[in-house]
Amino acid sequence: MKDIKRFRILGIIEGASLVILLFLAMPLKYWVGLPEVVTVVGSIHGALFIAYILFTLYTTFKVRWSFIWLFSAIAVAFIPFGNFVLDRRIQSKFS
Repeated sequence: MKDIKRFRILGIIEGASLVILLFLAMPLKYWVGLPEVVTVVGSIHGALFIAYILFTLYTTFKVRWSFIWLFSAIAVAFIPFGNFVLDRRIQSKFS
């Protein structure tokens, strides 16, 4: 259960970084003219995304998730607020 809890925490952090990138950094770049914000936030999000994918693979093998869970966990990382929905689903299924 510790692995699932860690996965959920990393998923929330990665999901939040995507939301910040899309809804804060991108508007600041195009509306205010601050491209540096996207550079910084994008780099942080990229590192978190790689960590999330690696930890998704680790959790899949450790917890013995099906490939449906693996595919879902990776797919939601590309959808704004997707990790929050997956977190709710994991919380209800594994709690």
